[in-house]
Amino acid sequence: MKHFLFFSLALLPLIVWAQVEIPTVNPLGTYYLINNDREEESGDVNEQTLSAPFRVVFTANPTIPDGYKSQVWYEWTMWKTDNPGNILLRRNDENFEYDFYGSGSYTVQLRAIFYGEEGVEDYEFPQIEEGEDPKYITFTVSESKLEFPNAISPNGDGNNDTLKPKEGYKGIVSFQAIIFNRWGQKIYSWNDVHGSWDGKHNGKVVKDGVYFLNVSAVGSDGVEYKIKKAINVISGYNSTDGSNGSNGGGNE
Repeated sequence: MKHFLFFSLALLPLIVWAQVEIPTVNPLGTYYLINNDREEESGDVNEQTLSAPFRVVFTANPTIPDGYKSQVWYEWTMWKTDNPGNILLRRNDENFEYDFYGSGSYTVQLRAIFYGEEGVEDYEFPQIEEGEDPKYITFTVSESKLEFPNAISPNGDGNNDTLKPKEGYKGIVSFQAIIFNRWGQKIYSWNDVHGSWDGKHNGKVVKDGVYFLNVSAVGSDGVEYKIKKAINVISGYNSTDGSNGSNGGGNE
């Protein structure tokens, strides 16, 4: 009986220690972007592949038990995953925002040290046990892509009514497009890759014929796009029955 009581008392400190809550953090990266459908999109950035540009809000999300008085020191670091020796960023804020424009794979890590009332270091995050991997936030910024079709048919049938980048464009961080008529006169321009030309000039659909597109853009991977091509406007074409008809005398 005495042996059992001694054994129970010996375990008591371990049981109490196991029940003690310790401060910790839960680092999270939340991305915000405008997708190709011109809709706002957000979510957990970890292990995602995304098209630039987009913003990430990094938050430490500390959990400090009731009654525990502590000061916290934070250190965020970021590097390209394939080059961990080159630190791209260090921040000592609890939370911060960062805009991503360059392609590649990124790794972000948070260290946090909790100091007690006496200024003594009590706990550190991450506490990595032998054989465990550190907790990282990792994600990839995709390489760029930008292409345009050769023709549009602005007749309101919902098919190829506007001139815009082909489906699948991505990673465009700078964009400017201009439409010229055959005499070199500028009739439309836009500077948002999610934008488009509806085939109109001064509120009316232009005459069928050849127009000229001039695009200057830069991708997240540093690729410069200089696109100059002829665009055929065929407003009399109806995709539902394959017929051609009058465009109603539209003006250039």
